[in-house]
Amino acid sequence: MAALQRGQLDQERGLDDPRAALLDQLQRRFDVIPNLVETVKGFAGQEKDIFLGVAKSRESYFQAKSSGSTAGQAQAAGEFQSALSRLMFLQEKYPDLRSNENFLKLQDSIEGTENRLAVARKNYNDAVELLNRSIRSLLGRVYSGWAGVKEATYFNVPEEAKVVPKIDFTGTRGG
Repeated sequence: MAALQRGQLDQERGLDDPRAALLDQLQRRFDVIPNLVETVKGFAGQEKDIFLGVAKSRESYFQAKSSGSTAGQAQAAGEFQSALSRLMFLQEKYPDLRSNENFLKLQDSIEGTENRLAVARKNYNDAVELLNRSIRSLLGRVYSGWAGVKEATYFNVPEEAKVVPKIDFTGTRGG
């Protein structure tokens, strides 16, 4: 019996490493984006709504992070992902941007970060699934109650953030 209780506590502590890896990748993403925004601003400064969306979603993430809310962080990360997609779409409107070396390096860096972020999110959610499945078992409910172990929250990107944004450039002037 003590082994099951200890196992649940170990699983709960086992969330720490995947959570830290996930948060590290999110931090990396949020650190790289300001450089990308500044590079794009040089080509597309009039796209203020997109830049404000990136800044607002970045701020929302850090507020959620400081509150410790996994669900809030996931929501803000999803909003940021959507804003980032709109930012990356600007290269369609501004062909010179596609040939800018800084933009290309930043784009590669972001793609790498997004890939690492997807892996980190999956690893964290797998650890959450393992813990939650253990807690939901008949004996698991009893022992988790004694140990004070609670179900963990998945780090899921909201469905609306997964939708590729449609951007209409017909009413704007480009450079």
